Amino acid sequence: MSGVTAELWPRRRFLASGAALVAAAAGSRRSHSRPLRLVTNWYAQAEHGGFYQALALGIYADYGLQVEIRMGGTAVNVLQLLAGGAADFVLGGSPEALAALQSGIPVLTVAAFFQKDPQCLLAHPGVGIERLEDLRGKPIWVSPGANLTYWPFLRAKFGFTDEQKRPYNFSLTPFLLDKSSAQQGYVTSEPFRVRQEGGFDPVVFLLADYGYSPYATTLETTRPFAERHPEEVRKFVAASIQGWQSYLEDPRPGNRLIRQDNPNMSEALLAYAHQALQDYNLLTGGDAATLGIGAMTHQRWQTYFQEMVALGIVEAGLNVRQAYSLDFLPGPTA
Repeated sequence: MSGVTAELWPRRRFLASGAALVAAAAGSRRSHSRPLRLVTNWYAQAEHGGFYQALALGIYADYGLQVEIRMGGTAVNVLQLLAGGAADFVLGGSPEALAALQSGIPVLTVAAFFQKDPQCLLAHPGVGIERLEDLRGKPIWVSPGANLTYWPFLRAKFGFTDEQKRPYNFSLTPFLLDKSSAQQGYVTSEPFRVRQEGGFDPVVFLLADYGYSPYATTLETTRPFAERHPEEVRKFVAASIQGWQSYLEDPRPGNRLIRQDNPNMSEALLAYAHQALQDYNLLTGGDAATLGIGAMTHQRWQTYFQEMVALGIVEAGLNVRQAYSLDFLPGPTA
């Protein structure tokens, strides 16, 4: 299940990690005799399919890379692992990148695989909720991380209030029992779970379609690592892009590895999520429509940054270009 935006580190934990990241950078000067380590942002699932596909088909090996994929989960803080040198790459998103930038941590986003954030709100059908605006005043089950990601956006653009928030604990039960309520989710997961557990298809509002603009499933490393191993980073990005292209065509090789890592993942949910990736153009829409999978642009980053400044989430004086680099992407950039 990948039903929530990853929770963001409290500022004091970001600051405390700085020394660890500097120390880890010293070790990154050495060329790698060990595999590159990718830590994902949740339990193994279709949302990570391209990386598992690249491993399953030997695409990473074709680029001369040894790669290990370690799955995340509820108790895994991927940025802490990155800062401590226990990971070379992690999966994240634009909100995490800006939070790290604001705290002075040299996390560097080098590719964005989801052009749309899969974050959505789910509502009950047949109760008069047909537009996102119809959720004003309704109880909504959200995680604490929403306060630094999409909730301020909903509050500013659609008039939602903090009184609507209810604590989401990854259970569908409160939502299923209250037909007037809504809950957060990922379009690749929670609608399927509602169908399985509740016996109905929920009304789905993909926040990206309403102006919420972060990249998601971004590939993050550290600036020191990228500066010392630029070719490895370029190869890892290129191989991962090929993995995603292949996964969209035939996900079976990647899915086998996903289920090895996460035996609780069902074939049915993998199939649903794979179809959702395509139906919502999560990988192939936006910048990727012209620049290819993994694409990022300066304009998109700047727009999101300015939106977060306006919402009071990040400081206006930051240099957003320190949070990402287009240098490791294949082809032209903008």
